[in-house]
Amino acid sequence: MIVVTGATGHVGSELVVQLVERGENVRALVRNASKATKLPAADVVVGDLEDLSFLLKACDGADRLFLLTPGIEHKAAKTALRAARETGIERIVYLSSYAVATTPLPLMGRWHHEREQLIRASGIPATFLRPCGFTTNTFDWMQTLRESGYVLDPTGPGRAALIDPADIAAVATAALTEDGHAGKAYTLTGGDALTVAEHVAVIAAVIGRKIAVREVASPEDVVRFRYPNGAPPSLAAALVEGLRSMRSDTTGLVTTTVQDLTGRPPRSFRQWCEANADTLQSAVDGES
Repeated sequence: MIVVTGATGHVGSELVVQLVERGENVRALVRNASKATKLPAADVVVGDLEDLSFLLKACDGADRLFLLTPGIEHKAAKTALRAARETGIERIVYLSSYAVATTPLPLMGRWHHEREQLIRASGIPATFLRPCGFTTNTFDWMQTLRESGYVLDPTGPGRAALIDPADIAAVATAALTEDGHAGKAYTLTGGDALTVAEHVAVIAAVIGRKIAVREVASPEDVVRFRYPNGAPPSLAAALVEGLRSMRSDTTGLVTTTVQDLTGRPPRSFRQWCEANADTLQSAVDGES
């Protein structure tokens, strides 16, 4: 049995679908049962990743674990690893970040690096997935479009090869169900490195709407917009550092890992937009 944490998230929900389609026995861990109604046939359990008793029951009888822990603290990861050891989990696939492989190590990368170290110290064979930004992150851009008539661009000439969460899930599926992935770390990207303005142009073309782009004066402006009541200092510093780094990367990291491991190229950003055109249109229009 495979335990999937974060099963209602962008990656986790895709992973559950792909594993069930392969005939795997899946136990989906969620915090909110109402968000799990669209998951395919799977054993859905509701609880908190910081609750050891819940995790011990959730991992009972399982041999593999897909681990995704939110936030900047490590309590959930430590609790999950204790449960994994006590219940005999034999393989872990952890959703990390490409920032772990960045030199010098940024704050965002440091938190994931520390979790990777915790997993290594557990002694359980593990695979680390290190994706760049998700295509689904573009939904976050729509708030300023609805409120002010434009998309906020914090990175200007910086380029990023956003990856479809379904492609991350495909690599996770391989790592969870095939041999040869233990001890590996995979950096995952999409195939086309674009600026924010170029991403927005693709969205506009797909949904047939003009979308204005406004470049921000500084990364701090973005933090103030995202967190009008203030962000925790460590998170704010990490966001500013990350945005500055992204702005300076005018080439954009692109890897072939998705194709190497799945036998097919990652879905292009335009293909993802076309597949999610209705959702993007609703996001633009402010519909739920």
